[in-house]
Amino acid sequence: MELNYYDTFITVAADCPVERGIVPPERKNGKTKPAIEFELASEQPYRYTQEELLFKVYAQHKGISDAELSERGEALKAEFFGKPQACMRASMLPKKYGWGIHFNSEGKLALYPMESPEYRRFIDGEAGNVRLVPAMRSSRK
Repeated sequence: MELNYYDTFITVAADCPVERGIVPPERKNGKTKPAIEFELASEQPYRYTQEELLFKVYAQHKGISDAELSERGEALKAEFFGKPQACMRASMLPKKYGWGIHFNSEGKLALYPMESPEYRRFIDGEAGNVRLVPAMRSSRK
């Protein structure tokens, strides 16, 4: 089962509490999943597919070493994807921190802050044939 999106833009959730994209804060005891997602996606736009990002975030968050990844990477991936995984619509980036997520025709993703002209171009349909999908709300209506 493939989890990747193609030619899709995940919009900020309707109940997102911020008015502009903000960097997710870190905790005293290390980085949160949203902070790792943000760091990877913002430093290397259009490098990762959703599946690649989800697994890389999992590995970093769990402290899995590069040596263990090179030795057991496929088994770890099979174990990780053997359980249901939430997609980027459920990520705190578009739900809480104000970031839209664009997936290009190759399924690679990049972040756009909700106040940016690029975000507006996606919303207004000026960025080509891109499907708009809202992020999941944090609360029920």
